[in-house]
Amino acid sequence: MHLDPELAAALSALPDLHIDDLDGARARMAELASNAGQVVTGEVTPTDHEVPGVEGVPVPVRVFRPSDAAAPLPAVLLLHGGGFVMGGLESLTAQAVDLCAHVPAVVCAVDYRLAPEHPYPAALRDCESALRWIASEAELLGVDAARIGVYGMSAGGGLAAALTLLVRDRGGPPVCFQVLDAPEVDDRVETFSARTFDETPLWNHADAVLSWRHYLRGWSGEVPAYAAPARADDLSGLPPAYMSVYENDPLRDEGLAYASGLLRAGVSVELHLFPGTFHRSAVLTGAAVSRRQATETRAALRRALHPFA
Repeated sequence: MHLDPELAAALSALPDLHIDDLDGARARMAELASNAGQVVTGEVTPTDHEVPGVEGVPVPVRVFRPSDAAAPLPAVLLLHGGGFVMGGLESLTAQAVDLCAHVPAVVCAVDYRLAPEHPYPAALRDCESALRWIASEAELLGVDAARIGVYGMSAGGGLAAALTLLVRDRGGPPVCFQVLDAPEVDDRVETFSARTFDETPLWNHADAVLSWRHYLRGWSGEVPAYAAPARADDLSGLPPAYMSVYENDPLRDEGLAYASGLLRAGVSVELHLFPGTFHRSAVLTGAAVSRRQATETRAALRRALHPFA
């Protein structure tokens, strides 16, 4: 690996989130979220909602809104990472508050169901339910329904990509922009980076294989593009995208390939490969490369969601 010096110096402080011990990884991720010093200031108002879901299963959504906002704002549907098997609302609080204040936008964080207890398509259905709720309740939420973006990290990036495919094919609600941060989109786990990075921090080849095994548990037959967007035959008509990938990441090459596929289909893509990084190294916010990534992602969202500002 070619690691950024600041990131390399912080490796010893990273938790073990490899999912061969799923219960342990879930507990460590929850502890990491609770200890992150996430503070909601008076500038942001959070509210919790139970959104009607598929087959009567409610979907928890936490909405963050700038407290002083008057006019309707764009919305960001925020989807957490965790290999489809871990993570939750608490892991999104700091990021949601940051986006809410600096984009600015109404940020809706989704607590989608996790595999293997709830395999595909449970998580995607929850994300779709949340998106449809934002669009239908736009006036109540103070949202401009024409400016809804989706932002996903890792497995959340895969769900974001799948969601844009799904609503394109179902005729809405429209998504005007997608941010895909190290998206997990290819269940085949056969790219060069997937086969090569078997000892990387936070996520490696074995994690990727196990993640898809959990997510697709019980699925038989051909894997659909709504589960693994890299399998899509047609990427045309999707919203413009901002894609970030990490140099030392098993998911790097599937992200690059997906960005290339979007471009070939006529979709506008801004693509950034951040050197010296590894999967989700952006959690190490003290590193200059992490700060740069956060700044550039916020700027991309501002350009997309406030086009006339």
